[in-house]
Amino acid sequence: MNVTFIGFGEAGQAISRGLLAEHALRIRTYDILFDDAANQGRLKGAADALGVAAARDHVDAVRGADLVFLAVTASSSLEAAQSCLPGLAKGQLFLDINSVSPQRKIETAARIAPTGAAYVDVAVMAPVAPYLHKVPCLAGGPGAAAFVAAATALGMKAEQVSAEVGQASAIKMFRSIMIKGLEALMLESMLAASEYRVEERVLASLKETFPTLDWEKLSGYLIERVMSHGRRRAAEMREVAQTLEGIGLEPVMARATAARQQWLADLGARERLGDRKTEDRAELIRVIREALGRQADRSAFSASGGAR
Repeated sequence: MNVTFIGFGEAGQAISRGLLAEHALRIRTYDILFDDAANQGRLKGAADALGVAAARDHVDAVRGADLVFLAVTASSSLEAAQSCLPGLAKGQLFLDINSVSPQRKIETAARIAPTGAAYVDVAVMAPVAPYLHKVPCLAGGPGAAAFVAAATALGMKAEQVSAEVGQASAIKMFRSIMIKGLEALMLESMLAASEYRVEERVLASLKETFPTLDWEKLSGYLIERVMSHGRRRAAEMREVAQTLEGIGLEPVMARATAARQQWLADLGARERLGDRKTEDRAELIRVIREALGRQADRSAFSASGGAR
């Protein structure tokens, strides 16, 4: 089986790693960062290390593939799909795993249809890294049944929820209001609590109200998700907000969640950890507070007109 990933970020790398560990597959990929001098070949190096071949462009990547995974940023999903069209043909499955609105997926499916490739609306329902290729997915659209059969053969966990495009994404999108909202709430709560050194008491109170949850562990996990993926998650929540507006519902919570996720991404706290990842809540809050202090220093410097 020939597999292609358009976009080779966290999802593409994790799924490739899992598939190659269990199956003798040929995997190719193309990412626009392959041609970005600022990336300095890091992404191509990651592909080489996994045994994934780097294609010249979108068309070269998808030509002859049995499964094509579209795994790019939410804002570029339609453009990336459009770039693949000349290389697509009947018999291929085009798997759109991006976290975008149901309407965007309907529009993308309409672009794919004339090529003969079967479009699949895939909603990835959990963080990819821990599960690799076995991350739970929901599938819909004209190619959903064929994808579920292929996924089962590869040890992937996929469930068909509809023959329509959009329903699988709708499930994930409206779940995100809760999940990404909870991340943003935890970040804001713990950062504010740290100002008065009452984090443990706040978490203990939450434990009394919801005793089945390990709030200490959960707090670190949720804040780390924002720390590592806030920029992407903010973009996804903006997609949610647009979808809610489209159905006549004011996206109050979705907009607030996007703003808080984007705030941490823009703060630059993640860079202070380097390549290290931690779910230690106290350390994460300390790093964020340090980044806030640095930002305050820069603001004061700017307000004073710079060094005298």
